[in-house]
Amino acid sequence: MPLKMRAIPCLRDNYAYLLHDPETGRTAVVDVPDVAPVHDMLAQTGWALSDILITHHHDDHIAGVMRLREDTGAAIWGARADAHRLPPLEHSLAEGDTVAIGSETGHVLEVPGHTVGHIAFHFPQSRLAFTADSLMVCGCGRLFEGTPAQMWDSLCKLMALPDDTQICSGHDYSAANTAFAESVDPDNAELHARIAQMAQDRAAGRPMAVASLALEKATNPFLRAGMPYMKTTHGLEDAPDVDVFAHLRAQKDRF
Repeated sequence: MPLKMRAIPCLRDNYAYLLHDPETGRTAVVDVPDVAPVHDMLAQTGWALSDILITHHHDDHIAGVMRLREDTGAAIWGARADAHRLPPLEHSLAEGDTVAIGSETGHVLEVPGHTVGHIAFHFPQSRLAFTADSLMVCGCGRLFEGTPAQMWDSLCKLMALPDDTQICSGHDYSAANTAFAESVDPDNAELHARIAQMAQDRAAGRPMAVASLALEKATNPFLRAGMPYMKTTHGLEDAPDVDVFAHLRAQKDRF
C-alpha cells in the first residue's frame, strides 16, 4: 500500500510534507520550516509522528526540527556530510542508504549544488521524491555552495527516476520560475499549457510545489539544458550540456 502524503504550506513560500504508512501508523515529516503548521496537520489527520527527514541545513528547512522532536520524540534523519550543521541526528545518511517508513523503503540520493550536503528522498513504491531546493517546480535552487557541474549531475540523477514520480519541492516559486522559463524557452507549447493550468490550480488553492517528473522534463528549462533546441535558442550549439545549464542558471540569478 503506498504512503499517504500531505503537503504543508509553511512560512511565506516553504513546504513541509507528511508521509504516513496506513499499515503500521508510522509517520514522517520531510523538513520542518515551522512547527505550528506541522502540528496542525498532525492534528487534522490524527497521525503520530515517528521520524523527521532533513534535506539540507538551511534554517528555513530545519528551524522547527528540535521543537518538533521535543514535542513528539521523533527520530531525526539527515546527511552525514552535513551533520556538523544539522540538529543532532539519530540516523546519518549518505548516497545509497535507505529510510524505512513502515512498510516502504525510501532511498537517499546525494544532490549537491544548492548546498554541498543536500540530499533527496525517493520512495519508489509511492512514486514520490522529496527534492527540496535541488529540483523545484519549473526550476532549481540557487547555487549557494555548489558548482554548476555538481548541480547538473544532481539534476541528471533526478531525471533518471521514473517519469511518473511526483517531485515534491521545498518552495512555491512557481510564478517566478514559470516567468523565467517562458523567457528562455518561448516556443514551448507544453510550458504555455502548464502556466495556464497553474493559474487555475493556484486559484483553487492546490499545492504549487508538487509536479510529475514527466512534466518537469517537458517544461523546466534547467532539465532541458541538453536539448539541441535549447542550445540553438541560446547560441550554444556546440557547448557541453553543463555549460548550457550554467548559462541558464546565471540568467535566472539576474532575472
